Amino acid sequence: MTVIDQIAALRKACLTSAAPSSDFDLNPDVKLPPGRVLRPAAVLVAFQTGPAGLELVLTKRSSKLKHHPGQIAFPGGKVDAEDEDLKATALREAREEVGLASEGVEILGHLQPHETVTSFQVTPVVALIHTPFTPVSEPGEVEETFFVPFDHVTDPQNFSIQGRRWRGQRRHYYTAPFGPYYIWGATARILRGLADRIHE
Repeated sequence: MTVIDQIAALRKACLTSAAPSSDFDLNPDVKLPPGRVLRPAAVLVAFQTGPAGLELVLTKRSSKLKHHPGQIAFPGGKVDAEDEDLKATALREAREEVGLASEGVEILGHLQPHETVTSFQVTPVVALIHTPFTPVSEPGEVEETFFVPFDHVTDPQNFSIQGRRWRGQRRHYYTAPFGPYYIWGATARILRGLADRIHE
């Protein structure tokens, strides 16, 4: 695909309806309590133009964090009271975590919400970065900011299902490793949803 084709595919994906996803999608034996309360959050699925086409911005979380230390993630986090909407949350978090100026970002839409094992309902906000962007990682939260080619994260063949013991049970999850980066869990599940939309 050319960059123009990739952008068109992202726009189409944001308009394609799909069921919400969950960290429990591959674990049908897990029974979730019907009255559970999920905390709203948003992440920015942001692409910029690189040498080989669009590239996705991802972070490696600080190993000092309480939740998901060292894992690969989108810039994002929980909704704050001053956020106007979920798009504002995603943009604010990207500004705080990787130094992405909101003025140079075009919001294309959003994907289906995703429920995490930590009881968040995460809305992925898809965006294009139009101005030159040099990441400035927030040291308390982000150990590293890096870029992954569009073709890697939107090709279903790059995803596999792995498993490990979690809370006394075998838990399965999607992975999409890229070089030294082990993309898995909620991040991989959201990206698999994007890949499925693009290839419908």
